[in-house]
Amino acid sequence: IPEVGVKYYLRFATTYYRSGQEAGSCFATVLYLKKSLPEVFIKCAHSQDQKQIQEEDSRFYRYLRHQTKPIIANDIPDSHGNIEHGLLPVWALAIVGSSYVMLEKSTENTGYFLAQIRAAKQWIRKDSAVEFEFIILLHETPTQEIDLCHMHLIWIFGHPLTVKYICTSENHRLDDGSGQESGSAAGTLHEKGGNF
Repeated sequence: IPEVGVKYYLRFATTYYRSGQEAGSCFATVLYLKKSLPEVFIKCAHSQDQKQIQEEDSRFYRYLRHQTKPIIANDIPDSHGNIEHGLLPVWALAIVGSSYVMLEKSTENTGYFLAQIRAAKQWIRKDSAVEFEFIILLHETPTQEIDLCHMHLIWIFGHPLTVKYICTSENHRLDDGSGQESGSAAGTLHEKGGNF
């Protein structure tokens, strides 16, 4: 689109991260603008009942909310690629939170994936929110650089995640951003904010 950017139309299948089973199919449009963040619109047809998905999310949320001792962990996965079973919920939450960071940092020519959680710490709250601090490593392709990001997220069930982050790459460039992510294929909500 002259003077605006490039628009892509995508159709793709989704799978459940843990089981590898088919989750549904999606159609998306991505508009890479010349001078701002990409605009993403997505619509998905789920192969699993939405009520069942809500129940699974609710169980996951209750598990995190009812921790009496904060979850504190390092190196997820470990140097052999293993994740302790009890830390799978922490890994899942980091994947959802980091997807916002990756969306904001990605361009038409570079992409990211979550390589490792260096450190995770849960903050026990008296309200209904789940709160975590993460130090994560994002692997950039095709450059193969590793970006270290400090990511803070808050989740209240039924609401989008609030994600704030600061990243530095191997060449010490400082990027920052913050926003919200719904954590589902229903769509994303972004809101710029300050550093944390």
